[in-house]
Amino acid sequence: MHTYQREFLDLALRKNALRFGEFTLKSGRLSPYFFNAGLIDSGAALATLGSAYAQAATDSGVGFDMLFGPAYKGIALATAAAIAFAQTHQRDLPVAFNRKEAKDHGEGGVLIGASLQGRVLIVDDVISAGTAIRESLALIRAHGATPAGVLIALDRQERGRGAHSAAQEITAEFGTPVIAIARLDELLALAAERPELALHRARLEAYRSTYGC
Repeated sequence: MHTYQREFLDLALRKNALRFGEFTLKSGRLSPYFFNAGLIDSGAALATLGSAYAQAATDSGVGFDMLFGPAYKGIALATAAAIAFAQTHQRDLPVAFNRKEAKDHGEGGVLIGASLQGRVLIVDDVISAGTAIRESLALIRAHGATPAGVLIALDRQERGRGAHSAAQEITAEFGTPVIAIARLDELLALAAERPELALHRARLEAYRSTYGC
């Protein structure tokens, strides 16, 4: 496990953004864990998360020219990643976001920030059904740019609508790579190391055996 993956998981646990228990997902599945990036809600925490995003994207080798954050969570996440790229990787990347509803006054439109152009990396927290990502991909293409990939915080590595995960479905459908800071694999590895997480490991493995891909 890379240092940035461990730091991300430690942060998620510390901020209670990664919790264990019984959670009903949108899919109706009863999950033994849940991730909510919205609870990573302070300057220092977002700086750590942004650094993890930037390192994961850099390690992936995927080429891109700018970042796009889908409203709403993606706005803060893409901003944090852009700051990390500038401060740590000496890359001053343009950033764009979308509005949920088009603005009909002032500058108007559905976009905020830089113009969508070149190769665009989408930054979000997770992929569930993939609906928001599909909307982002369509928006990027509609503005004449090219989706370079999708950068997420946690890949649950579980089946989506078929035999593959939601991330794999996005890649297969659009030819767009999905990059994750950490996956269920890394979470299980951490649980194997930490006595306080040992209680949850069996349930995580049972869930993966049922819904994993």
